[in-house]
Amino acid sequence: MFTFQKKYVLFTLVLFMVEVYIALYVHDTIIRPYVGDLLVVILIYCFCKIFLRIGVKWLALAVLLFAYLIEYLQYINFIKWLGLENNNLANVVLGNSFEWIDMLAYTLGAVLVIVIETNYTAKK
Repeated sequence: MFTFQKKYVLFTLVLFMVEVYIALYVHDTIIRPYVGDLLVVILIYCFCKIFLRIGVKWLALAVLLFAYLIEYLQYINFIKWLGLENNNLANVVLGNSFEWIDMLAYTLGAVLVIVIETNYTAKK
């Protein structure tokens, strides 16, 4: 179940740098809010794959449910419950506003992971 997969280290680092770039320099209405959400699911998936040998669909589903949980916490204003509404890091990590379309972006990210991983694995 536990492993170390070097290729996912590279994927994780590249995706993390892309996410940081988007967060710092992209201030639009599509890439930052939606592509960033789609990519974060892929980023978390790749990070988990570094250490875990789990089936693609199971891990993609687990990451998707985690993303949904974070979005739900935004819905119930969890960051305010914690007293961290003025903390920039907490706002970036947990987010601070619920949107249904974010759920779609997360779902598309998980579907993309499954499609890419299934096709890549099938060709090996």
